[in-house]
Amino acid sequence: MSDDDYEEPDREEFHHDPVEHASVSAGMSVADLAEQYGKAGIGAADLSEAIDVTGEMFASDETTVFLGLAGAMVPAGMRQIVADLIRDGYVDALVTTGANLTHDSIEAIGGKHHHGAAEHDKLSEREFDEQLRDEEVDRIYNVYLPQEHFALFENHLREEVFDEIGEEVVSIAEFTNELGRANSEVNDREDIDEDPGIAAAAYANDVPVYVPAIQDSVLGLQAWLRSQVTGFSLDALKDMSPLNDIAYEAESTGAIVVGGGVPKNYVLQTMLVTPDAYDYAVQLTMDPPQTGGLSGATLEEARSWGKLKRDARNVSVYADATITLPLVVAGALDQAE
Repeated sequence: MSDDDYEEPDREEFHHDPVEHASVSAGMSVADLAEQYGKAGIGAADLSEAIDVTGEMFASDETTVFLGLAGAMVPAGMRQIVADLIRDGYVDALVTTGANLTHDSIEAIGGKHHHGAAEHDKLSEREFDEQLRDEEVDRIYNVYLPQEHFALFENHLREEVFDEIGEEVVSIAEFTNELGRANSEVNDREDIDEDPGIAAAAYANDVPVYVPAIQDSVLGLQAWLRSQVTGFSLDALKDMSPLNDIAYEAESTGAIVVGGGVPKNYVLQTMLVTPDAYDYAVQLTMDPPQTGGLSGATLEEARSWGKLKRDARNVSVYADATITLPLVVAGALDQAE
């Protein structure tokens, strides 16, 4: 067939936007690298879009940003990124796990996580972990934490948090606010080299921290133990009105969801009891949607529930969040500032 005979078909989905080839060089900035991601396809294109959507959220004074933080993000070294986002006014409400706040507090009062190994060159995985158990070292994939830090954390809760709250029944957000205060005060009093962290930043900047599955953590276990011997207790339902009020009163809303589980659902479900829905949503995950679980559910699926607006800007990036979160945040800050 000659060129003269060829008739281009109607292509509804096709746009003349060819994939270019990313170019990298020494000394590139994150903004430069993000631009190169935007030229490429597949995951690189998704990451570029996530940077763009997050940057638009950060640049908007009218947008209230909810951050859902699941997974071992504090032990993995993502603590400072989250604390700085809170301090710099880019996060208006944080929903996370009791585990992340436990590890955050351990660092605030002087403990440290350490680089470790996910396997041993001479031992089986079981033998390796049994050896770590004998050495009183807890393993989180390739991160180690000496068990004595948990004892220090428990003492910190008793002396600096529970004794200050007394015999009251408080919401989880009120409890985490007290935890942030205690972390900040001890960090300053003891002249700890490490930053006071996430809970302390939230306390200092009046950002509420919600932990809807707090029982599933050492922090929750200690709260339960305290409730067995005193009048102290946590009222989980007491958090619902303040969180939903934030969403209800917002002019515009954005969700940044790191990982899945309860923090993801808690962030997204706020829109089920408001007349509006999210204008923006960015998800950093490794969970596939085919199992039907919430952790892997797409943001498009959330749109079917009315959690996202029909015209909401949303994107999911399927990769390790310890890799994608720093890139997305750095690129978005370049764009917003």
